[in-house]
Amino acid sequence: MAKKFNVTNLLITYGIYMVLLALFVLFTMLRPKAFLSSENFLNILRQVSVIGIAAAGMTCVIITGGIDLSSGSAIGMVGVITAIIISPGKGLGLGIPLGLVTGLATGIVIGLVNGFVITRLRLPPIIATLGTMTSIRGAAYLLTAGKPVFGFPDGFEVIGQGYLWGIPIPVIVMALAFAAIYVLLNECRMGRYLYGLGGNEEAARLSGTDVVKVKYFAYIVSALCCAVAGIVLLSRTNSGTPKAGTSYEMDIITAVVLGGVSITGGEGKITGVIAGVLIMGVLANGMIIVGLSDYVQRVIQGIVLILAVAFDLYAKKIKNKPMEVAA
Repeated sequence: MAKKFNVTNLLITYGIYMVLLALFVLFTMLRPKAFLSSENFLNILRQVSVIGIAAAGMTCVIITGGIDLSSGSAIGMVGVITAIIISPGKGLGLGIPLGLVTGLATGIVIGLVNGFVITRLRLPPIIATLGTMTSIRGAAYLLTAGKPVFGFPDGFEVIGQGYLWGIPIPVIVMALAFAAIYVLLNECRMGRYLYGLGGNEEAARLSGTDVVKVKYFAYIVSALCCAVAGIVLLSRTNSGTPKAGTSYEMDIITAVVLGGVSITGGEGKITGVIAGVLIMGVLANGMIIVGLSDYVQRVIQGIVLILAVAFDLYAKKIKNKPMEVAA
């Protein structure tokens, strides 16, 4: 029995990396020339950069036991507002620096609104962020009258399309986002508060943790990462459209949960989320290479989310089993 448990525990701990390796092997066997190239690998990283940046912030929210369904709408809204500030033709033409600051500030405001609705109005996170998701998307359409905003000054496209030392800048931004969240969760006191809140909110409150402050912080970090992702997406597409980021929230949540962050909170590592993001990218890229349609890809991604949550619940049950026996 001990041996069986050790094998199971090994799969729970390293299963995500085994899946990533298995996908690499599978698509290498199916399309070796198309899949195994440095250009394709950079393309995978570039394609997942927006989801990856937002997933870094979403990790903080899910670790607290919450969820942020407004992330996709936040990406779209930040893109629209940044475009309006920057564009000299279709917008105000106030310059790139002010546009970037305004975009990031918009993300912070969205996080504050989510935090307020959840902590002060005491709505469940899934309902609160579902409401803000719809409202933010509607506001983005109102600001643009449903039309894209384009025509940006020279140099803005570098953020989403440029390279530094041969590496796409969006990939570097994604790496920095993951590094920042890694330090937050592993080296900072606030990281311990996030885990403690997700593990047992009442125990965290009784131990002196300012639960309201920690929740505000988590949702602000999530929205701020979405703001960065929205700016990168805007720069990459050169168009601020209100529909940008539609359905991204499901990809972001899938990547985080797939990466081993418990949907019930209190457990998970940012290194696992990195693997989860890569799995999403490799899976999407591989399915395109082998010729699967977009509809089939969405079905498979939905199944992946269901399996990830089911595995998470199973893993928690296995981890708690020895404690129950001892009691």
